[in-house]
Amino acid sequence: MPEDVSKGMADGRYLLVDVREPNEVAAEAYPGGVVVPLSTFDPRSIPDPQGKQVVFACRSGKRSVTASLAAQAAGLPYDKHLAGGILGWKAAGLPTKTGG
Repeated sequence: MPEDVSKGMADGRYLLVDVREPNEVAAEAYPGGVVVPLSTFDPRSIPDPQGKQVVFACRSGKRSVTASLAAQAAGLPYDKHLAGGILGWKAAGLPTKTGG
């Protein structure tokens, strides 16, 4: 699935919302992702996806599920998450960036 998410981001179909903490993102980030840390997570702080599907992501795929459930509980139709997180992203050979 990481390849599909990467392609969807490039095609303008997906908005990747990284729910990792700022120190994690500073060390290594998803290119093109927006950061909404789970520790202070408020579904209303997710940028308007402007017709894109929101995909939550984290380090390994656990926090992204939590964020997805919280968004759904708030009435938002965001049910996608990146299984495997940034670890799976890198294992698929996809690029990351440093400095958030």
